[in-house]
Amino acid sequence: MIDEGYIKFDSHWRQTGPLDNAEIESLNRWRRPLYDAGLIGHYEEHGIGFGNLSVRTAAQRQFIISGSQTGHLPDLGAEHYALVEDYDIDRNRVYSIGAREASSESMTHAAIYELDPEIGAVVHVHSEELWAGLKGSAATTDAEVAFGTPEMAQEFRRLFKETDFQKTGMAVMAGHDSGLVSTGSNLQEAAERILAIDAKFKR
Repeated sequence: MIDEGYIKFDSHWRQTGPLDNAEIESLNRWRRPLYDAGLIGHYEEHGIGFGNLSVRTAAQRQFIISGSQTGHLPDLGAEHYALVEDYDIDRNRVYSIGAREASSESMTHAAIYELDPEIGAVVHVHSEELWAGLKGSAATTDAEVAFGTPEMAQEFRRLFKETDFQKTGMAVMAGHDSGLVSTGSNLQEAAERILAIDAKFKR
Protein backbone atom coordinates (compact mmCIF):
# COMPACT_ATOMS: atom_id res chain seq x y z
CA MET A 1 0.00 0.00 0.00
CA ILE A 2 1.33 3.45 -0.94
CA ASP A 3 0.60 5.87 1.89
CA GLU A 4 3.60 8.12 1.42
CA GLY A 5 2.81 11.81 1.33
CA TYR A 6 -0.21 11.74 3.62
CA ILE A 7 0.31 13.77 6.78
CA LYS A 8 -0.79 11.73 9.79
CA PHE A 9 0.08 14.22 12.52
CA ASP A 10 -1.65 17.42 13.60
CA SER A 11 0.18 19.94 11.42
CA HIS A 12 0.44 23.49 12.72
CA TRP A 13 1.94 25.18 9.67
CA ARG A 14 2.41 28.94 9.41
CA GLN A 15 2.91 29.82 5.76
CA THR A 16 5.70 32.32 5.25
CA GLY A 17 8.09 33.28 2.50
CA PRO A 18 10.99 31.02 1.49
CA LEU A 19 13.40 30.14 4.28
CA ASP A 20 16.62 32.10 4.53
CA ASN A 21 19.08 29.58 5.93
CA ALA A 22 22.62 28.59 4.96
CA GLU A 23 21.80 24.89 5.43
CA ILE A 24 19.57 24.84 2.34
CA GLU A 25 22.61 24.80 0.05
CA SER A 26 23.93 21.72 1.84
CA LEU A 27 20.51 20.06 1.77
CA ASN A 28 20.32 20.55 -1.98
CA ARG A 29 23.88 19.34 -2.53
CA TRP A 30 23.11 16.00 -0.90
CA ARG A 31 19.54 15.65 -2.07
CA ARG A 32 20.50 15.65 -5.76
CA PRO A 33 22.58 12.41 -5.71
CA LEU A 34 19.77 10.74 -3.75
CA TYR A 35 17.32 11.86 -6.42
CA ASP A 36 19.63 10.72 -9.23
CA ALA A 37 19.91 7.29 -7.59
CA GLY A 38 16.11 6.98 -7.49
CA LEU A 39 16.05 7.01 -3.68
CA ILE A 40 14.01 10.21 -3.70
CA GLY A 41 11.37 10.54 -6.39
CA HIS A 42 7.76 10.22 -7.42
CA TYR A 43 5.24 7.43 -7.93
CA GLU A 44 3.67 8.62 -11.18
CA GLU A 45 0.78 6.16 -11.05
CA HIS A 46 -0.25 7.49 -7.63
CA GLY A 47 0.82 11.11 -8.06
CA ILE A 48 2.75 10.92 -4.79
CA GLY A 49 6.32 11.93 -4.01
CA PHE A 50 8.65 9.95 -1.76
CA GLY A 51 11.84 10.56 0.15
CA ASN A 52 13.01 13.52 2.21
CA LEU A 53 15.95 14.78 4.21
CA SER A 54 16.51 17.12 7.11
CA VAL A 55 19.26 18.80 9.09
CA ARG A 56 19.24 19.92 12.70
CA THR A 57 19.67 23.65 13.32
CA ALA A 58 21.57 25.35 16.12
CA ALA A 59 18.38 25.21 18.18
CA GLN A 60 18.36 21.59 19.34
CA ARG A 61 14.63 20.92 18.85
CA GLN A 62 14.45 22.56 15.42
CA PHE A 63 15.31 21.19 12.00
CA ILE A 64 14.92 22.11 8.34
CA ILE A 65 13.19 19.46 6.22
CA SER A 66 12.18 19.16 2.59
CA GLY A 67 8.56 20.10 2.12
CA SER A 68 5.56 17.91 1.49
CA GLN A 69 5.20 16.57 -2.07
CA THR A 70 8.55 17.70 -3.46
CA GLY A 71 9.88 14.27 -4.45
CA HIS A 72 9.18 14.80 -8.16
CA LEU A 73 11.50 17.81 -8.35
CA PRO A 74 15.15 17.16 -9.25
CA ASP A 75 16.28 20.37 -7.54
CA LEU A 76 14.66 22.36 -4.76
CA GLY A 77 14.67 26.03 -3.91
CA ALA A 78 14.35 27.68 -0.52
CA GLU A 79 10.60 27.77 -1.13
CA HIS A 80 10.49 23.97 -1.01
CA TYR A 81 11.75 23.61 2.56
CA ALA A 82 10.13 24.04 5.96
CA LEU A 83 11.54 24.79 9.39
CA VAL A 84 10.11 22.59 12.12
CA GLU A 85 10.14 24.95 15.08
CA ASP A 86 8.72 22.55 17.64
CA TYR A 87 6.88 19.27 18.00
CA ASP A 88 4.99 17.22 20.56
CA ILE A 89 5.40 13.53 19.87
CA ASP A 90 2.92 12.37 22.51
CA ARG A 91 0.21 14.70 21.19
CA ASN A 92 1.18 14.01 17.56
CA ARG A 93 1.76 17.67 16.70
CA VAL A 94 4.32 19.38 14.48
CA TYR A 95 4.78 23.15 14.33
CA SER A 96 6.46 24.46 11.18
CA ILE A 97 6.97 27.57 9.08
CA GLY A 98 7.94 28.08 5.46
CA ALA A 99 6.49 28.49 1.99
CA ARG A 100 5.82 24.73 1.90
CA GLU A 101 4.27 22.52 4.58
CA ALA A 102 6.74 20.19 6.29
CA SER A 103 7.09 16.62 5.01
CA SER A 104 4.70 13.91 6.17
CA GLU A 105 7.76 12.23 7.70
CA SER A 106 8.51 15.18 10.01
CA MET A 107 7.32 13.31 13.10
CA THR A 108 9.70 10.43 12.36
CA HIS A 109 12.60 12.85 11.85
CA ALA A 110 11.74 14.57 15.15
CA ALA A 111 11.68 11.24 16.97
CA ILE A 112 15.11 10.32 15.63
CA TYR A 113 16.65 13.66 16.62
CA GLU A 114 15.28 13.07 20.12
CA LEU A 115 17.36 9.90 20.43
CA ASP A 116 20.80 11.49 20.42
CA PRO A 117 22.02 15.11 20.27
CA GLU A 118 24.88 13.89 18.06
CA ILE A 119 22.45 13.05 15.24
CA GLY A 120 22.66 16.08 12.98
CA ALA A 121 20.88 14.86 9.85
CA VAL A 122 18.25 12.33 8.79
CA VAL A 123 17.63 10.92 5.32
CA HIS A 124 14.48 8.96 4.43
CA VAL A 125 14.48 7.12 1.11
CA HIS A 126 12.54 4.49 -0.80
CA SER A 127 14.04 1.44 -2.49
CA GLU A 128 12.25 -1.87 -2.95
CA GLU A 129 15.60 -3.62 -3.45
CA LEU A 130 17.26 -2.24 -0.32
CA TRP A 131 14.09 -2.64 1.72
CA ALA A 132 13.74 -6.32 0.82
CA GLY A 133 17.45 -7.01 1.12
CA LEU A 134 18.00 -5.35 4.49
CA LYS A 135 14.70 -6.06 6.26
CA GLY A 136 15.39 -8.20 9.28
CA SER A 137 19.18 -8.05 8.99
CA ALA A 138 19.44 -4.31 9.60
CA ALA A 139 17.56 -2.66 12.47
CA THR A 140 13.90 -3.04 11.47
CA THR A 141 10.73 -1.47 12.84
CA ASP A 142 7.63 -3.51 13.63
CA ALA A 143 5.62 -4.19 10.47
CA GLU A 144 2.40 -3.21 12.27
CA VAL A 145 3.60 0.33 13.01
CA ALA A 146 2.73 3.01 10.44
CA PHE A 147 5.03 5.86 9.44
CA GLY A 148 4.54 9.38 10.74
CA THR A 149 2.84 8.32 13.99
CA PRO A 150 3.73 8.49 17.70
CA GLU A 151 3.98 4.69 17.61
CA MET A 152 6.76 4.93 15.02
CA ALA A 153 8.56 7.35 17.32
CA GLN A 154 8.39 4.73 20.06
CA GLU A 155 9.67 2.12 17.61
CA PHE A 156 12.78 4.15 16.89
CA ARG A 157 13.40 4.51 20.61
CA ARG A 158 13.22 0.73 20.86
CA LEU A 159 15.61 0.25 17.94
CA PHE A 160 18.06 2.68 19.49
CA LYS A 161 18.11 0.67 22.72
CA GLU A 162 17.77 -2.90 21.47
CA THR A 163 19.49 -3.05 18.06
CA ASP A 164 22.62 -1.77 16.32
CA PHE A 165 20.76 1.28 14.93
CA GLN A 166 22.75 3.63 17.17
CA LYS A 167 25.99 2.25 15.73
CA THR A 168 25.06 1.75 12.07
CA GLY A 169 22.74 4.72 11.57
CA MET A 170 20.56 2.57 9.29
CA ALA A 171 17.02 1.29 9.80
CA VAL A 172 14.33 -0.37 7.70
CA MET A 173 10.69 0.62 8.16
CA ALA A 174 8.93 -2.73 7.79
CA GLY A 175 5.46 -1.20 7.95
CA HIS A 176 6.28 1.47 5.36
CA ASP A 177 6.74 -0.25 2.01
CA SER A 178 10.25 0.41 0.60
CA GLY A 179 11.06 2.92 3.38
CA LEU A 180 14.52 3.22 4.94
CA VAL A 181 16.17 5.77 7.21
CA SER A 182 19.81 6.82 7.43
CA THR A 183 21.28 9.13 10.06
CA GLY A 184 24.57 10.92 10.53
CA SER A 185 26.33 13.65 12.43
CA ASN A 186 25.86 15.77 9.31
CA LEU A 187 24.17 15.60 5.92
CA GLN A 188 27.21 14.22 4.15
CA GLU A 189 27.50 11.28 6.53
CA ALA A 190 23.77 10.48 6.43
CA ALA A 191 23.54 10.71 2.63
CA GLU A 192 26.79 8.87 1.87
CA ARG A 193 25.78 6.05 4.20
CA ILE A 194 22.67 5.16 2.19
CA LEU A 195 24.29 5.94 -1.18
CA ALA A 196 27.13 3.51 -0.44
CA ILE A 197 24.70 0.74 0.47
CA ASP A 198 22.63 1.45 -2.63
CA ALA A 199 25.71 1.31 -4.86
CA LYS A 200 26.70 -2.02 -3.33
CA PHE A 201 23.28 -3.52 -4.05
CA LYS A 202 23.38 -2.27 -7.66
CA ARG A 203 26.73 -3.90 -8.50
